[in-house]
Amino acid sequence: MKERIAHICSLLPRARVFADIGCDHGYMTRYMLENCLCERAYISDISAESLRKAETLLKDEIAAGRCIPVVAYGMEGLPEPCDCVLIAGLGGEEIVKILERAYLPPRFVFQPMKNSEKLRRYLVAHGAKLERDFTFCEGTVRRKYYDVILGRAAGGDTYSEREFRFGRDNLNGNSPYPFLYRAREELEKTEARLRAAMQGGSREALLKRKTEWEEVIHEIERTL
Repeated sequence: MKERIAHICSLLPRARVFADIGCDHGYMTRYMLENCLCERAYISDISAESLRKAETLLKDEIAAGRCIPVVAYGMEGLPEPCDCVLIAGLGGEEIVKILERAYLPPRFVFQPMKNSEKLRRYLVAHGAKLERDFTFCEGTVRRKYYDVILGRAAGGDTYSEREFRFGRDNLNGNSPYPFLYRAREELEKTEARLRAAMQGGSREALLKRKTEWEEVIHEIERTL
């Protein structure tokens, strides 16, 4: 199992009814069922062809009625509300669209591939409580970074602008290291672009980004 999938599996909470939206191969649903973390699960994908990969992996659970495949966009087409919804591997903007067309689930685990800030803003604006919001990485030499957001539909939350931008747990010392590695890499990239940039608006934007990364790195290092 890939590091990314294994890490997300370790974060999944117990639920009565679980849904894996855009389920890919279905590994995370299999983890939920094999570890008795849910009574039944829905696997959903907009493409019937893509869904077949998960149906093959979960054929025994489907035959037993513990797993129900659904060809649909997002949570549309699910025959009942779900206690916990996983959406991993889609962009933050796409996750927002899915939620806008359905509902904010009681428990959620979201792993956006990009536009995490937009997803955070949507969740907080709609009364969600973000219980964990951090970056993890896959690999040691050539690291790949992923954001993950866990929470509840109710409870409400307050975020600062910097927390919306970078994720709260990355800044408060609860999960600093992967994001610190990412921040240092981003600073190096920005400095390289600055060395190549001519005068003008692009250079000013890069200088602003460089200062932002420097401030964030300093802020994280103070918590260590």
